[in-house]
Amino acid sequence: MAEVVRHDKTARQLRLLSDALDSGRLGPVRRLINTLAPAEIGNLLESLPPGKRVIVWGLVDAEDDGEVLVHVGDEVRESLLAEMDPDEIIAAVEDLDIDDLADLVEDLPDTVIDEVLKSMDRENRERLEQVLSFPEDTAGRLMNPDVVTVRADVNVDVVLRYLRLRGELPDHTDHLFVVSRRHQYLGRLSLASLVTHEDSTPINRLIDDEQPAIDVEETAEEVARQFSDHDWVSAPVVDENNILLGRITIDDVVDIIREQAEHQALGAAGLDEDEDLFSPIKRAVRGRVVWLGINLCTAFLAAAVIGQFEATLQQVVALAVLMPIVAGIGGNAAVQVLTLMVRGLALGQVGPSNARILLWKELRVALINGVLIGSTVGIVAFFWFHDWLLSLVIASALIINFCAAAAAGVLLPLLLRRMRIDPAVAGTVVVTAVTDVMGFFCFLGLATVILIR
Repeated sequence: MAEVVRHDKTARQLRLLSDALDSGRLGPVRRLINTLAPAEIGNLLESLPPGKRVIVWGLVDAEDDGEVLVHVGDEVRESLLAEMDPDEIIAAVEDLDIDDLADLVEDLPDTVIDEVLKSMDRENRERLEQVLSFPEDTAGRLMNPDVVTVRADVNVDVVLRYLRLRGELPDHTDHLFVVSRRHQYLGRLSLASLVTHEDSTPINRLIDDEQPAIDVEETAEEVARQFSDHDWVSAPVVDENNILLGRITIDDVVDIIREQAEHQALGAAGLDEDEDLFSPIKRAVRGRVVWLGINLCTAFLAAAVIGQFEATLQQVVALAVLMPIVAGIGGNAAVQVLTLMVRGLALGQVGPSNARILLWKELRVALINGVLIGSTVGIVAFFWFHDWLLSLVIASALIINFCAAAAAGVLLPLLLRRMRIDPAVAGTVVVTAVTDVMGFFCFLGLATVILIR
């Protein structure tokens, strides 16, 4: 329900924005844009064709430019940066958090990167270099080195005076992190405990040491899973020596979850989640033609199977009418199982330890669905063509194809993952090819044996 409301809101904003742009009145556009959060502005920019996008981008408050750039896809970000001069880019990114700046810096022109680094003080420059030293999609790349730490051998009064002297806290600070003299992570201290205890209370009595720290080399997917499992707002990041390096906050994890959802949805169609909706035709063609080519190859494979039963098709014309049903329903069944598997793999719920149990469960589901759907199609085929043997053929073929679809949907994603191929991208192409070929082979093979007497 909330997702529908959000989409309706975006559609309404887009309609108002387009109407204002079409009328040539930029005042209402500026007022609308300045009432939106950076993420909402980014979403609208991605929804506009290039001409209108440039106009709206020029009306965005300069203070929001950096945050907006963080919330758009790579291709849209590239087009927006192309409209900015170096001084504008430097001004836009200089106030970003280190983790957000790390996401942007590789997309900036080399000359701008040098100027950005020169504009930073030594401490922040070293922090940025530290974050960039870790691979993408790891905790080290997600973390923000700006953390508030305290020692265990002081009391509440000392910490409160330190916080007042500091003046402000980083966003999403719900805990302070307690460290040793060697900056090793000992535990966390909630702000609620800090303000509800006497000034003389030792910090070592208030430490919560139950929250495990996240290893700096942990994958982004695992980080998101841990946040989801434990309802964290923030979490510490440590190296192999338990030295506190930074923290990851819930806003970064929400971005990961959103990107994973987009990746699964678009990857199933062989599309790039960073592709601009209004990208140039040449780029869009180049990005899609590879998977279309693979689909074409699988279509030729299915056609080759059909060609092997040309004589059967000539003798029983009804087979040509019913044949698409076998492949179509089998393909849908395979995609259903594949979707569950890709989701399970992304959440860490599926692995070699439970694959056999899952396969057995899906085979039983497929058998039941195959019997139900196969019987229905068989009955329809009988009243249509008045041939009970033909009904038996298509019902049997559907049952076999449903089971084959279930096996392909479970086993192929595991195989692709082991081959280091993303099952969200390649899975649909592979499983639909398997079910098409298997469906045609079973249907026409059974028809040849049973009907061609």
